[in-house]
Amino acid sequence: MHSRTIFLSLRPPFLLLTVVCILLAFSLVGLSGKHFDLVLMLAVFLAGLFAHIGVNVLNEYLDFNSGLDLHTIKTPFSGGSGALPENPAAAAAVLKTAIISIALSAVLGLYLLLEQGAQLLIPGLTGLLIIVAYTSWINRMPWLCLIAPGTGFGLIMVGGSYYALVGESSVTVLLVSLIPFFLVNNLLLLNQYPDIQADRSVGRNHFPIRYGVAVSNRVFLGFLMCSAALLVGLILDQRLPALAWLSLLALAPALFAYSGARKYGNTIGQQTQYLAANVASVLLTPLLLALSILFGG
Repeated sequence: MHSRTIFLSLRPPFLLLTVVCILLAFSLVGLSGKHFDLVLMLAVFLAGLFAHIGVNVLNEYLDFNSGLDLHTIKTPFSGGSGALPENPAAAAAVLKTAIISIALSAVLGLYLLLEQGAQLLIPGLTGLLIIVAYTSWINRMPWLCLIAPGTGFGLIMVGGSYYALVGESSVTVLLVSLIPFFLVNNLLLLNQYPDIQADRSVGRNHFPIRYGVAVSNRVFLGFLMCSAALLVGLILDQRLPALAWLSLLALAPALFAYSGARKYGNTIGQQTQYLAANVASVLLTPLLLALSILFGG
């Protein structure tokens, strides 16, 4: 039976990111005073969830197929799940799971497109392209690889979900979606540090490989400051409720992660508390922001 291997390939803990991003989109609908259909709400959530599952599982399969999994240093946050190297016979089943998940996300996206109009076509196709191309092609283009994760989870999953629910967007929604955009970019950026040598060996050319850890650290700090500045600006401009000040607390673990990145560089995988802090910040910031909007808006 391959069920355990398939389950681990889903990377279940990482799926929490989809939950908090979709919750943020739902909260923004409430803030705007718009109304939406519960069926649309379910379709949006499932489309995002299947998309995230699809990219996780496809990445697991392709990393195993390329031989990368045999060289990465496994941590709870990077290097893959290790499920396929333990059970290579499950490779076909894992690939089938990826294809089914991506297909389900595409079908749900088509339903949302028919409900809300052709404006969803561009974010939908962009999201699909990121899912399919991330491991095989995007990882070879440093700048595109840097911003692809945030584009998927911030601009598309937050901003696109909002549009899919109400049929329009706003400047506030765009600016709020940039907060997870920067943070999720940082999530993948830091998680690439432990795998720099392994990734280079299979032809990848992501940002830390191309520009090094020192430059990547500066980008990490810049993205973090952009998130903080957006949050503060939106609150001061009264686009977000005062309760959203609490969301700033969730950025503190990312500063801790930055200190670890400066100290340990590409050996940060041996100090997983810094990677854990970065994950916590990426999850807690949109969660606290969504809750502050729901209860303070």
